[in-house]
Amino acid sequence: MGRESGNGRQMRMRIAQLAARIMAEDGIEDFGLAKRKAARQAGAPDTRNLPDNAEVEQALMEYQQLYQAAEQADRLRSLRERARDLLLLFARFDPHLVGSVLSGTAGRYADVDLHLFTDSPKDVELFLLNRSMPFKLRENRFSVGGEVRLVPGYDLDYEGAGVRLSVFGVNDNRSPIRSSSDGRTIERVRLEWLERLLSPDTTSPSA
Repeated sequence: MGRESGNGRQMRMRIAQLAARIMAEDGIEDFGLAKRKAARQAGAPDTRNLPDNAEVEQALMEYQQLYQAAEQADRLRSLRERARDLLLLFARFDPHLVGSVLSGTAGRYADVDLHLFTDSPKDVELFLLNRSMPFKLRENRFSVGGEVRLVPGYDLDYEGAGVRLSVFGVNDNRSPIRSSSDGRTIERVRLEWLERLLSPDTTSPSA
């Protein structure tokens, strides 16, 4: 039984490392997709020994530090500067930065993910239309305050960077928002935090 357990841990680690490489090199941000691809590459497409997202995220950070350190730093700085501009642009919707640009694991071709909070999602759509910003509609599943729901979203391009907007109700800002895929609470920060992070006199502000 001990050997099987050890083999299972090795398989999880192998898949996590492969998934991390896929995310770093191919620009994939979907953890589930990366893990499935990694499992196939590991010759175990039907395995139930898949790592969780936190394990893949840790492996991704290690991979980027080893193989993409300079490139990663430049890309992350550029994406965070675009995120700052977007937080200013969408200021009326109490915007928050989330996702890989916040965590620091943004890979090649990463999108800037924002959560917006408003009484009417249609106001966001009108905002985009009035500024002639082309977008695609979508829906994402989140757990908000313990309730699973579909949340409207908009995909667009801003100065060469992909942007994903997810639009929540005003009162949702008081509740934890969790990923529907792994149940983890999604960390989110406002403009002030990001400005401190980008300040040349600041190294690692606390959220």
